Amino acid sequence: MKIVRHTDANFSRKLREVTAPSSLFDPVIEQRTRAIIDAVQMRGDDALLEFTKKFDGARFAADRLAVTQAELMVASLKADESLRAAVAEAEKNIATFARKSLLRNWECRNSHGARVGEKFDPFQRVGAYVPGGKAPLVSTVLMTVTLAKVAGCKEIVVCTPCGQDGSINSALLFAARAAGATEIYRVGGAQAIAAMAYGTNTIRRVQKIFGPGNAYVVTAKRLLVGHVAIDLLPGPSELLVLADETANPKLAAADLLAQAEHGSGHERVWLVTTSAKVLKAIQGEIAQQLPKLARREYIQRVLADNTWLIHVKSLDDAVALANRLAPEHCEVMTRNPRRVSAGILTAGAIFLGPWSPTVLGDYVAGPSHTLPTGGAGASFAGLTVDQFQRRTSVVEYDRASLKKALPAVKKFAELEGLNAHGKSAEVRIK
Repeated sequence: MKIVRHTDANFSRKLREVTAPSSLFDPVIEQRTRAIIDAVQMRGDDALLEFTKKFDGARFAADRLAVTQAELMVASLKADESLRAAVAEAEKNIATFARKSLLRNWECRNSHGARVGEKFDPFQRVGAYVPGGKAPLVSTVLMTVTLAKVAGCKEIVVCTPCGQDGSINSALLFAARAAGATEIYRVGGAQAIAAMAYGTNTIRRVQKIFGPGNAYVVTAKRLLVGHVAIDLLPGPSELLVLADETANPKLAAADLLAQAEHGSGHERVWLVTTSAKVLKAIQGEIAQQLPKLARREYIQRVLADNTWLIHVKSLDDAVALANRLAPEHCEVMTRNPRRVSAGILTAGAIFLGPWSPTVLGDYVAGPSHTLPTGGAGASFAGLTVDQFQRRTSVVEYDRASLKKALPAVKKFAELEGLNAHGKSAEVRIK
């Protein structure tokens, strides 16, 4: 862990290190990702099978890329009551939250008396990437596919990595089917994003891609914008805990450790506090809690490389630093956390007070846990159901309203030297 204090002589330089770009813009990762994307574009299924063998250790033919109905049935039979209950509970909250966020058609009359408005239609074919591997993220299926279903998307494609034997976690398959996935493919990584963007013989291209992933997945999404629409840039997990002297060190430490355990090594966690006493106590709690955790080897990598405990002078300084970092998750453990959070403008999601750990947002609270990382929160918001809707503006004039608009239309056409523009409106009146 790196400890930074506002009393340090080189405090400003250290803060620049803290706010340095993440793996989202790593040139080596970008170069490798481009090679994968190019291979999938040129060789389709053959490239997918080659990368699946290389990265996942699984070897099979193209006819096994798609998960079969028989496999989904077996996964459903394996699902016990506790899994079914957890999936149903999470799905209910996610769907309820999503329905509140749906955009609805509207219209009004403009100054000419014409009818103008917008209509919102679901994307017809969308792709959801679900990380697998070391930790199959069953919850991510619900946090993406459920929104697509609520929006009314007809075709919902899920891509997720498989194990060495070609299998996919049965709980993940159960959740995908329950949430409304219409197709599931056993392919992961940047190659899955490329397949959904370009299409292959087996996987037809989608209109828009959703979901989080490792640094390669997020880089692929960034590089493929234009070939396909994307939701946002949700990469390796991040958490910033903003704390004052009232914070409970045990709770803060537990939350920092939780977000560091995903396993990619690119996760980032920050403590930003106004209290030197709290900083020291959290440092002690991390040391005490870590040995008891099953994934401590993964966590230790993040603690060594991407963990900062930062002592700042004031809450205003803490909020300013949080806005510079634009963290995926931001927990506010202060006196009057709602007031403090009002100044936080770039976080993917904010969790207020000691009873709102980030894990609730990860699993069951309702808002999607697909959130911007790597500083992208300064420009992107988290995943919402309206991102599964396509906006179209609608314009309807009659003769009277067109006549009223004509003088301004003719003037703009004259100014821009576009004579045919003006004529196209004028000819209707004459």
